[in-house]
Amino acid sequence: MAYLSVQDLTIGYPQRKVPVVKRINLELQAGEISCLLGPSGCGKTTVLRAIAGFVLPSSGRMDLAGRCIVCIDETSQHSLINLPTEKRQVGMVFQDFALFPHLNVAKNIAFGLGTHTAAQSAARVKEMLELVGLEAEAQCYPHELSGGQQQRVALARALAPQPTLLLLDEPFSSLDASLREKLSHELRRILKTCHTTAIVVTHDQQEAFSISDTVGVMREGQIEQWDTAYNLYHRPATRYVANFVGEGVFVPGYLRGKGETAHVETEVGSIPAQVLASSRPLPEGNSPFDVLLRPDDVLHDDSAPLQALVLRKAFRGADFLYTLQLPSGREVLALVPSHHNHHPGESIGIRLDADHLVAFKANN
Repeated sequence: MAYLSVQDLTIGYPQRKVPVVKRINLELQAGEISCLLGPSGCGKTTVLRAIAGFVLPSSGRMDLAGRCIVCIDETSQHSLINLPTEKRQVGMVFQDFALFPHLNVAKNIAFGLGTHTAAQSAARVKEMLELVGLEAEAQCYPHELSGGQQQRVALARALAPQPTLLLLDEPFSSLDASLREKLSHELRRILKTCHTTAIVVTHDQQEAFSISDTVGVMREGQIEQWDTAYNLYHRPATRYVANFVGEGVFVPGYLRGKGETAHVETEVGSIPAQVLASSRPLPEGNSPFDVLLRPDDVLHDDSAPLQALVLRKAFRGADFLYTLQLPSGREVLALVPSHHNHHPGESIGIRLDADHLVAFKANN
């Protein structure tokens, strides 16, 4: 049985004709960290607020830790069960941290421990300070802390009451890129140490991938794919996921041969058909389909007969991301070690090295 189960969740507002969230289904196991990933306005924060109890769904059911917290009849939109927010035992870390400016770090963390004795509260605060590495800042006030320290105080405060589920809404959006990467790994360590089940909302792919066990890619109020980061990148279920996650381009492909000799021909090279990374059948004959090529599928090889023109390059430290023009005029991407420093206008040899095949119906 799933620890959190969301079934056919639909959320709408009277002033909007189209629901913000449309029949979403998802499950989390105990101790799992999941992420809702998508662009602004796709409904991911609305789902989070509904789980917390801040938004009443139009229909659907949610079960948490063996009890139903929401059940709305789809036909009448009548609330059969709607557990109040304070009884759901759900912790939340807000985008702006929402720390109390007049309370020091220790008192901010202790805020949600009203039912504890003074000794129990002090012991729990001490434990949380050690967990997030802020023992020396216990008496500091929020304005005296860095953004990363404030984020850790907000996390400690949310974890202190030992919530059944922790929800985090864009927890790193106000921090700079280098700090976000560092704290995302730290957040995962803390949540795993506490065996906390959590859902994180973000629009940042790297953040989602570094924190989560599973990721749900959202689009216009629906989940396009709920999967591991690896499968989202290498086995996207839809063209939208393929375009949204990572970088890549589509090139025409044609199925040639049958059985074990079947392969897919593209302008860059051929790929064995048996390594198809989806259940979608490939059209036979001369009907083209679109093959997804990631930058790491296209290798720089000076001895390769196929030459491509360097159009643009982006330096990434260890690598360059090259935008290359094929003889047909079509463009592909290639990730090349940075000691191969070529300039726009040069031609380089490339070859295909794809060990799996992602294909979709041709987008005419």
